[in-house]
Amino acid sequence: MNYTILVCSLLLAYLLGSVPSAVWIGKWFYNIDVRKTGSGNAGATNTIRVLGLKAGIPVLLIDVFKAWLAVAIAGWVAGGMLTEENVILYMMAAGAFAVIGHVFPVFAGFNGGKGVASLVGVIIALYPQAFIIVLVWFALVFAITRYVSLASVTSSLVLPLVVLFVFHETSIPLITLAFLVAIFVPITHSKNIGRLLKGEESKLDFKKK
Repeated sequence: MNYTILVCSLLLAYLLGSVPSAVWIGKWFYNIDVRKTGSGNAGATNTIRVLGLKAGIPVLLIDVFKAWLAVAIAGWVAGGMLTEENVILYMMAAGAFAVIGHVFPVFAGFNGGKGVASLVGVIIALYPQAFIIVLVWFALVFAITRYVSLASVTSSLVLPLVVLFVFHETSIPLITLAFLVAIFVPITHSKNIGRLLKGEESKLDFKKK
């Protein structure tokens, strides 16, 4: 077994996650660092809030794709080297490295986003069917409330329920990851949850400020 290849694949996952799309697009095309305006978050939501959909949609797509790609590459690399269950664990590890890269990007001074969009990429790679249901839930909550944070948090809580009770997942690692997602997203949105409870959370109106 070539452990060097496995380690390098995880490093690549982190580097892919570290691509700071919000920071680069904001600076290159608008001469604005999105981390210094709006919510101060280097993610798609703040990019949309500050720069509009024209900038925010590419950021969203890149952040989702880079994490999906990291997991896909990991699966391809480990496919002929590990057992099926260990391949899943390795893909999960690659996804974690990609999300860590997004939150602490080496290419942007380790000051990144909350990792939700990149986490979506991981979910698409590992739970493609469950993702569709979770996406519908997200869209409904957002359409009704216009709160991205509320849609994100509740979607993360829905994921393990869908994985367990709709698709009857039996893989312990995948079940565990679904619950970890349900813990991770609310933690990263703790300030948003506080503002929601106080009625101070900003709604997303898709208009450039």
